[in-house]
Amino acid sequence: MPATRFTAHADYGVGIGLRIPHYQHILERKPVVDWFEIISENYMVDGGRPLHVLDQILERYRVVQHGVSMYFGNTARPNRDHLRKLKRLTKRTQTPWVSDHLCWGSVDGRYTHDLLPMPYTWEAIETTARNIREVQDFLELPVAVENLSSYAEFHASEMNEWQFLCEVVERADCGILLDVNNIYVSSQNHTFDPLDYVNAVPAGRVAQIHIAGHSRHERFILDTHDHPVIDPVWKIYKRAIERCGRTATLLEWDDRIPSFDEVHREALKATKYLPDAKTRAAA
Repeated sequence: MPATRFTAHADYGVGIGLRIPHYQHILERKPVVDWFEIISENYMVDGGRPLHVLDQILERYRVVQHGVSMYFGNTARPNRDHLRKLKRLTKRTQTPWVSDHLCWGSVDGRYTHDLLPMPYTWEAIETTARNIREVQDFLELPVAVENLSSYAEFHASEMNEWQFLCEVVERADCGILLDVNNIYVSSQNHTFDPLDYVNAVPAGRVAQIHIAGHSRHERFILDTHDHPVIDPVWKIYKRAIERCGRTATLLEWDDRIPSFDEVHREALKATKYLPDAKTRAAA
């Protein structure tokens, strides 16, 4: 399958999230890491320790930006002040793409600071695609949208989640950050086959993949990012790689964070599924 602007970075291999407990280890020991993912909002500041550390990281490592507050599904247009700060950061990091979640999270200027699921309707597709196109045009970078883990379904939905995702990315002409742990979590909460999801995704739009752990509770599985990746999630990841070829992969571990070496070892388990960097063939 020919590379697209969303799949042109197959050489990125496996990365991990840049997290505060690991700052000292990384700066002092300079471990070999393919790349780091940063949460954009943590560095959209004018100065201070976050940017000081980031600049040191950038001297040695590749960095990709991931956001948590773009809220593409909001009915309001994207916030221009936020976009200006985000674009300034992209110039600093030289990130090859930016990502955020396929969700909504604010209304009338009030922010929930949460990633809220959307009804899968044609009206929501049009609004979301419009917002993604506007962000992509403003940033002058490819945008990849991430599928959520979900715990509720809307009676108003007119299609399933992967149909919604496919329609949005085609109309927005954007990429996908495919979170295979979120697919597993949602499949368990809503009883669908996760491989049906993976097999429906347009492989040529998958710019990045997230892997992570989760927590099982009595009624739901929660996307907590505080455990190693379980075997069923690796199975979904394996199928995603079979379809998409070698794809930039990121391990998320955001709570009860263990040592850097433990996180890195868990991330590197993904390498056994990745083909040669020059290979990207759909199956």
